Amino acid sequence: MISINSTELNYLVFRYLHESGFTHSAYAFGFEAGINKSTVDGNLVPPGALVTFLQKGLQFLELEADLGNGSDADMEDDFSFLQPLDFITKDAYQLQKIVRENKDRMNAANNESKQESEREVEVVERKEEEIRDDKSEKDREQGKSNQDRSEMEKVEPEENGTGGGVEPMQTSPSSTFVPGEIPSSDVIVLEGHTSEVFACAWSPSGSLLASGSGDSTARIWNIASGSCRSSIQNEPARVLKHFKGRANEKSKDVTTLDWNDDGTLLATGSYDGQARIWGRDGELMTTLIRHKGPIFSLKWNKEGDYLLSGSVDKTAIVWDIKTGEWKQQFEFHSAPTLDVDWRDNTSFATCSTDGTIHVCKVGENQPIKTFLGHQGEVNAIKWDPTGSLLASCSDDHTAKIWSMKQDKCLHDLKEHVKEIYTIRWSPTGPGSHNPNQQLVLASASFDSRIKLWDVELGTLIYSLYGHRDPVYSVAFSPNGEYLASGSMDKCMHIWSVKEGRIVKTYTGNGGIFEVCWNKDGDKIAACFANNNVCVVDFRM
Repeated sequence: MISINSTELNYLVFRYLHESGFTHSAYAFGFEAGINKSTVDGNLVPPGALVTFLQKGLQFLELEADLGNGSDADMEDDFSFLQPLDFITKDAYQLQKIVRENKDRMNAANNESKQESEREVEVVERKEEEIRDDKSEKDREQGKSNQDRSEMEKVEPEENGTGGGVEPMQTSPSSTFVPGEIPSSDVIVLEGHTSEVFACAWSPSGSLLASGSGDSTARIWNIASGSCRSSIQNEPARVLKHFKGRANEKSKDVTTLDWNDDGTLLATGSYDGQARIWGRDGELMTTLIRHKGPIFSLKWNKEGDYLLSGSVDKTAIVWDIKTGEWKQQFEFHSAPTLDVDWRDNTSFATCSTDGTIHVCKVGENQPIKTFLGHQGEVNAIKWDPTGSLLASCSDDHTAKIWSMKQDKCLHDLKEHVKEIYTIRWSPTGPGSHNPNQQLVLASASFDSRIKLWDVELGTLIYSLYGHRDPVYSVAFSPNGEYLASGSMDKCMHIWSVKEGRIVKTYTGNGGIFEVCWNKDGDKIAACFANNNVCVVDFRM
């Protein structure tokens, strides 16, 4: 008999998590299961292999039970009485018993229903005979009028645009406005990666775009200024290889990347637990080795002298870029560290699957502040432009806003109904380049919604519904007037923050993991699950 061993099963589970967009879970499971040491050739495993395997198993159990003992049609009817869980939890005899009992009940109900129907037919026939004799021409005309009205009522919903069964948007009725579709002439498709592209980031100082992929490489693309329509991308991407041997090593997935403030250095974090620093020309400058698990997040401080990384090994490390050595390792979490963010040049926050948030400072041996309140994994944290407010989001369906002045959260934002994957502050209000505009927080969730929050009052401004699948990334334009969002539904929407509606839409050929604006606010990059990176012109 053919069997599957634990190593093969672990790989199938890893692939299922990865393909379904559960990136953090996939990396954590892969690390603990030792997927990087697996002998399974991933190139031979088709997409959706675990689901297919389970479906084939159910089919085998169906055949094994041989419920119908008759024709194929009989067997198909028998299977309709069973649930998938029945095949897993019950043996063939119990399955046959369930089918027999349900069939007996159905036959008894059918016989009773048949008898009742026959009696009703007799009554109806007598009444119809009486009506046929008495009915006048006026009655027939009235009946015709009623029929015409009925047909009109059936057509009306389709004319109103709701006949297709698509749920209308809460705040963006123009989401299906065709002129808002971005034409292909305004899009550059960057090809070269051979696996999903998880991360992308524009250089703060120019036209360079970095992307990180599951193919064990990062790439730096030089995007010409001007519109995509008039640009010719002749210069090939600089390929930043994270492997020495064969490509597509799962242990070398590029999970996160970040440019320093002047755009001269690019830092990448990898599944192998190493952080790497590259020049803008693609030259490897330094490899930072100390983490014992995949790196999920890394950030430069404003000065550019420290790099901060957070890892599945439960720790965060501050690296001294001048020496290329670790400055301090912070070991306060009891589970994987998912995100890190600098407050200023020497203090920062970390969050974890343990549900806690720590605020730490270089040189201090204990957190200077710990925030407790989330009831699930804390997926992301972000400081506002002034560094006085910290936003967090969690699997507990809430986002929270914290202040260093108190232990309890300032605002508990509870409008989402599924896990919140990411949050972003608008580049507005005090401490930003747009100080006279209102500060807004955006949250994006697996419930396919994006929420815009009034930070001062802790109230909902808009609930943006335009996506049909989980939203993995949101990004504000540099002037704070627009918000780009990317989802597993393959769509990137651009919203007016003031009006809460979609103004532009681009549909690609794969789920979107991240979106980001260039410094001038006239181009948006998106990285896709189909191995591509797209750059879209934005003009209003």
